[in-house]
Amino acid sequence: QVQLVESGGGLVQPGESLRLSCAASGSIFGISDMGWYRQAPGKQRELVAVVINGGSTNYADSVKGRFTCSRDNAKNTVYLQMNSLKPEDTAVYYCYARHWGLDYWGQGTQVTVSS
Repeated sequence: QVQLVESGGGLVQPGESLRLSCAASGSIFGISDMGWYRQAPGKQRELVAVVINGGSTNYADSVKGRFTCSRDNAKNTVYLQMNSLKPEDTAVYYCYARHWGLDYWGQGTQVTVSS
């Protein structure tokens, strides 16, 4: 079992930045991919960014150049630095980890971008 706890969400104005963090605990050995998904009201959950086990990172086209996903394996933590935020980035952001082929999710943290 893996537990994921997110932090760092909040309310910001367009153009501002936020940094999300997600700490993994429990059965850490065997975690391969870690990253972030998001779900806006009335929409399906979608990939934001995922750090693959080999070190490469996949980003959604909508966030490329604005968001940076990084992973600190020593701290079992994944980060999402979000710059130049837009109202369409408003969503609940979920931390994600793949552990021995099973997917685990955090409880979600709300990010609201509004003037």
